[in-house]
Amino acid sequence: MTIHFNRVTSGARLSDQVAHQLAAEIAAGRLAAGAKLPPEARLVEQFEVSRTVVREAMSRLKSLGLVHSRQGSGVYVTAAPPYAPLNFDARHTASRAAVVQLAEVRRGLEAEAAAIAARRRAPADIERLQATVAALDRAVASGGDGVEQDLAFHRAIAQAAHNPFLIGTLDYLAQFMRGAIGVTRANEARRADFAAQVRREHAAVVTAIEAGDAAKARAAASRHMDNAIRRIEGADPAFWQQQGERLAGPLVQGPAS
Repeated sequence: MTIHFNRVTSGARLSDQVAHQLAAEIAAGRLAAGAKLPPEARLVEQFEVSRTVVREAMSRLKSLGLVHSRQGSGVYVTAAPPYAPLNFDARHTASRAAVVQLAEVRRGLEAEAAAIAARRRAPADIERLQATVAALDRAVASGGDGVEQDLAFHRAIAQAAHNPFLIGTLDYLAQFMRGAIGVTRANEARRADFAAQVRREHAAVVTAIEAGDAAKARAAASRHMDNAIRRIEGADPAFWQQQGERLAGPLVQGPAS
């Protein structure tokens, strides 16, 4: 059976739109377990996107356990796994409430990650954390939004915890949190005092981890997320109007915090 896909449009990230259409065909059974997906060149033509977009969409589907690659053969729909892959409907994340809700999820995970990191950190972990803080400062100073550097900072904390399940969970959530971080950083960039607060909060987490104080690290990371929620909840209507285009698509444009 030949399946025809709709070309994607601007708004949500193109690779997410491609992945959503393919996932819908799999869920409906039109692409059954064991079925081979159309070749990359055909998907590029039907969706009217670049090869990079198609490859990003394939990576997304693989992370969900929906497809797998066979060397030299192509990409195939995976048979139903013995577990249900974690998945969120991205449409439910396109609101101010969702930005706060994602921060609430992060608060629990990242506070515990910071506490574990304080107990297990190695010198290389501290160097990595300090490097990510410096990279974030440079990005902001050069006029960037700092989203990727912010993500790298929080991932470095998880790496210092040396727990692959924790790292994997945060890596999965990162694709949903990029958009949310973009919103919070845009809000913080409007006020120098907000930007200064974020720098102090990051520094407090790093200092506690470096000192090996799990309780202080947990408290500092939790306080950072609590403050992020307060900052975003206090944003005025004009700010949210400016963010309308960002929130028009899902916040998966891809964990300021």
